[in-house]
Amino acid sequence: MYDDQITVLNASKSPSAPARPAEPLRQPADRLSDRLALRLGALIESGKLAPGDRLPTEQQLAATHGVSRTVVREAVHQLKSRALVASRQGSGVYVVPRPHHQPLVFDPSVLESVDAVVHVVEVRRVLEGEIAALAAERATRAQVATLRRALKGIDAAVSSGGDGVAEDLAFHHAIGEATGNPQFKQLLGFLEQYLREAMRITRGNEARRQDFMEEVQREHHAIVEAIAARDPVAARQHALRHIARGRQRLAEGGVLPLSGKTTNKTPKERR
Repeated sequence: MYDDQITVLNASKSPSAPARPAEPLRQPADRLSDRLALRLGALIESGKLAPGDRLPTEQQLAATHGVSRTVVREAVHQLKSRALVASRQGSGVYVVPRPHHQPLVFDPSVLESVDAVVHVVEVRRVLEGEIAALAAERATRAQVATLRRALKGIDAAVSSGGDGVAEDLAFHHAIGEATGNPQFKQLLGFLEQYLREAMRITRGNEARRQDFMEEVQREHHAIVEAIAARDPVAARQHALRHIARGRQRLAEGGVLPLSGKTTNKTPKERR
């Protein structure tokens, strides 16, 4: 870890100097972006990277830590969601002053077990029913059109062989936007780092069965139609059913025990 701190600091202060690679992030139990975000976040929180310091470029961080630039982008996105860094157009990403209040932070090991995926599903159930209901009350025609495009985006991603996770997240973000409450957008942005991995598991499970995929598609469309019809009761019901059925599909697909009891096994071990 000490070597990582020196490497990152040197890279940020001397962009032209080649950085000595840090130990590659190669532990398959974790997402690489999560591990990189933790490393960089620790540097910021310890003061090794101070407010006003510029982070190394994507290319420098990728070379230093032995990861792809996509991993770097995801890690930096996590830091932004934690209000640790901010982008300056044409200049780079900079450490920002620490706020007086501390942002909400979940345990970084939140998705190390199937139990934890269930915990994230429970968080979604609490949030998304009310978000859908508010969207039904407040969505503009343009926002409803955005929701319909988001649904097409999911279908297109799956048809082209993708997992549709990014597009599914974009769909749920669009519902949050349609509430007209910017706090929902911020909250969903923070939760994305956890929702993304949980959604990878749920969508990966659903992709194994055509009936699951068709059911998810119907659930998404039912939510949008309820929002378009300005029916908050139906929107809430459809959103809650979508989350509840997602958990049931995990059980029916063998990822969770049918009894509803939890397990400490990792998602990989359950497959």
